[in-house]
Amino acid sequence: MTKLKTLVFGGTGQVGWELQTALAGVGQIGAVECPKVDFARPDSIREAVRAAAPAVIVNAAAYTAVDKAESEPELAMAINGAAPGVLAEEAKRLGSILVHYSTDYVFDGANKGSYAESDAPHPLNVYGRTKLAGDEAIQAVGGDYLILRTSWVYGARGSNFLLTMLRLAKEREELRIVDDQIGSPTSSECIAQTTAEILAHALPPTGLGLGGRSGIYNLTCAGETTWFGFARAILTRPNESAGIAAPRLIPIKTNEFPRPAMRPANSRLCCRRMRETFGLVMPDWKDALSRVLDTLNEGTSSARGNTSL
Repeated sequence: MTKLKTLVFGGTGQVGWELQTALAGVGQIGAVECPKVDFARPDSIREAVRAAAPAVIVNAAAYTAVDKAESEPELAMAINGAAPGVLAEEAKRLGSILVHYSTDYVFDGANKGSYAESDAPHPLNVYGRTKLAGDEAIQAVGGDYLILRTSWVYGARGSNFLLTMLRLAKEREELRIVDDQIGSPTSSECIAQTTAEILAHALPPTGLGLGGRSGIYNLTCAGETTWFGFARAILTRPNESAGIAAPRLIPIKTNEFPRPAMRPANSRLCCRRMRETFGLVMPDWKDALSRVLDTLNEGTSSARGNTSL
């Protein structure tokens, strides 16, 4: 049985790292390569794709420094806006499937309810505008592609809200957390596992391809909370093995914590299309968080237990 090669960009990031494990469990996928590529240089991207000639390209690379993007719009646009279009061109040339991750920040948060894929984007910041440009570049090229929009991504590695809260809990007795932005915390592990399950629908023996299912799909964990609620769920759970005592949490308004980039007040995404098309439902965000915290605690215990004389 022929194994299909998969090329993962951003393999050292929190989603890319999880993808390497998740994709290994997909029956038809063989080697998963994670090349070092300069996403600000289109020729570097093309060289990597043509050298690998993969059947599946998964782009987990992005400029994700939301506040810093306000002062580096050209670099953010090169990585988030132009590079995905280059990947789409190369994927179409090869007849490959392209999977790309997008963000809730393409919306302005003014909706009363959850955002559907068909809702008109209106980003509030440079990061959101550059990510939207990438989505549009992929759609303009066409081919077999999946744009997976997610939100409030965190995991056991990288730079994210969960790890920041755990670090600050060791340093401070009091934390002030925004409580008027609402969304669905989504673990990188869940994103990677769901990506693998989607790809399983698109691989042989039925033939490589999406069969008319190309498009944008929202992909977040179920349920909703605020950043304050997320922090409380992280820090009120016993974390004795990590040496963490819960600090006092104080809910605040967004305007009490000014930042260079505006954030949407409502980041909820409706995942009905994912369920109806692929039959997939993400777990509740609290269950996903428990799994990540278990992983972190197990890692801490292992590290302490492996100390040698």
